[in-house]
Amino acid sequence: MKILVTGSSGQVGTNLCLALIQKGISVLGIDKRENTWTDQIPFMQRDLAIQGMPALAEISAENGEVSNPDLVVHLAANAKVHELVKDPRRAHENATITFNVLEFCRNHQLPIIFSSSREVYGRPNPPTVSEDTTDVFHILSPYAAYKMADEMLVYSYAHCYNLKYLVFRLSNVYGRYDGDLERMTRVIHIFIDQMSRGEPITIFDRSKTIDFTYVDDCINGLMLGIEKLVNGEVANETINLSSGNPTTLFHLAETIAANLSVTPQIIDKPIQPGEISFYVADLTRAKILLGYEPKIPLEEGIKRAVEWVKEWKPRR
Repeated sequence: MKILVTGSSGQVGTNLCLALIQKGISVLGIDKRENTWTDQIPFMQRDLAIQGMPALAEISAENGEVSNPDLVVHLAANAKVHELVKDPRRAHENATITFNVLEFCRNHQLPIIFSSSREVYGRPNPPTVSEDTTDVFHILSPYAAYKMADEMLVYSYAHCYNLKYLVFRLSNVYGRYDGDLERMTRVIHIFIDQMSRGEPITIFDRSKTIDFTYVDDCINGLMLGIEKLVNGEVANETINLSSGNPTTLFHLAETIAANLSVTPQIIDKPIQPGEISFYVADLTRAKILLGYEPKIPLEEGIKRAVEWVKEWKPRR
């Protein structure tokens, strides 16, 4: 099997590429920046918003092993909701990236796995959120709006061009290769970093309840999707991918503090514009279609994340 992975230098991309390589699958990563975590991933540096996807001849010249790929996994995107509220042009750029990737897939008749987000649900009604409950009138941010637009582009390509796809709605993936605070700030690693240095943390609404997903569970779900889509067993489905177990930001902070053996100093602030206050995924579809079962509870995932931060030595 030969796979192109856009956004290969990010957290999910790095973990996915390494997992694919470990299984003997040929991979070429495409990203606008070099991977700061590892040099083990064959890589083409390219800004997909400006340059578009490379031609197959360019891919062959860069890495002949994937000159005729079987699948594209599209992870590349500008992320972080509140940052894209401040600069919505970066959210708009995501649609350009996705269009360019879809055109590549259409021209070469390649199936695509697209990484969407639980942000497309806006403010859903508890207790759990199924894939059929999206409501465009509840979209809360430019990031979410363009993720929803990206999904609709994927669906339209399926209808018009017979493009096979799987859309995965991810939720707060954390763990290995997620501590690059200069590039991308995520709450778990912000808390780990600040508490480790004895600094106070800021919680934007301590009752905010989110479905945090340990990276191994996310990668397992994506790997199952890749196998099912390539083999023609499952196609043209939108699937939640998360832990299915919610936690409040306050409990998250307490769990991190316990693993660091510190007492958290908390500054409370209201929720930031564009961010949702509740999300717990209904995983029924993932379990039925893919055989997906999340295995890492939050307490174990946070323990692993803290240990990884303590042990990680940056690439030199």
